[in-house]
Amino acid sequence: MDTKKSLTVVHAAQELQAAVKAWRTEGASVALAPTMGALHAGHLSLTQEARRRANRVVVSIFVNPAQFAPHEDFARYPRNMESDRALLEKQAAADLIYAPGVEEIYPDGFATRVRVEGPGLGLESDFRPHFFGGVATVLTKLFLQCRADFAMFGEKDYQQLLVVRRLVKDLELGLEIAGVPTVRESDGLALSSRNAYLTEEQRKIAANLNRVLDFVGDRAKEGVPIPQAEAEGAARLLRAGFDRVDYVAIRDAATLAPLRVLSGPARVLAAVRVGSVRLIDNKPA
Repeated sequence: MDTKKSLTVVHAAQELQAAVKAWRTEGASVALAPTMGALHAGHLSLTQEARRRANRVVVSIFVNPAQFAPHEDFARYPRNMESDRALLEKQAAADLIYAPGVEEIYPDGFATRVRVEGPGLGLESDFRPHFFGGVATVLTKLFLQCRADFAMFGEKDYQQLLVVRRLVKDLELGLEIAGVPTVRESDGLALSSRNAYLTEEQRKIAANLNRVLDFVGDRAKEGVPIPQAEAEGAARLLRAGFDRVDYVAIRDAATLAPLRVLSGPARVLAAVRVGSVRLIDNKPA
């Protein structure tokens, strides 16, 4: 157990479970905010919501290799435990950090993978077919290790949020999944750890993603056919300087099913690349 500072970091599931057990004997409720570190204000919004819902807050920090393809940025994904810990401590944002090593989550001989269909099919899975299986597997482990009452997820990763809710419901994992609104910069860019990769010029281009999402939603509300609104949005993104548009899609907000017309709550979702950086975002339509 690491005790250099008042905010404790544990690396083993047994240590996490002992802490949670002690809280339970006091009658405390527990919330978990799963992260991959490189913490920013968006993550703090998760811990703030966790504080509203529960007496004790666990922040997990684990860069999950199972959700990265071989060509993706696992090796260079930003990692800085000391700055993450200092931020959480300064904000009184957590009672415990759980920072397991890979061997704690995927011990020798680990041979199980969790797959969520339904909202996990299409969009991100068309471009990153490994992704949701890796997310669902690691979260199942974290949920079972922590046994929290609540877990917090940002709406920026909207498809992931629906996948996690489906996972918890289908496997009866016994906790409530709370969606937390996206935190944005002053120009509308959604906060993301990967924003650190952007050059100054790319950062200016990235700010257009938020504006185009609004444009696409407005066009659909005006009665423009959804495929046309999506195509117009993709064209705008390319004109704004993005190097690739993986998708711009208007989907049912509850199921992510494709829509022909707006007839209820919907979401505009997009994934783009600027240089080597892939960004995703979404907004209500």
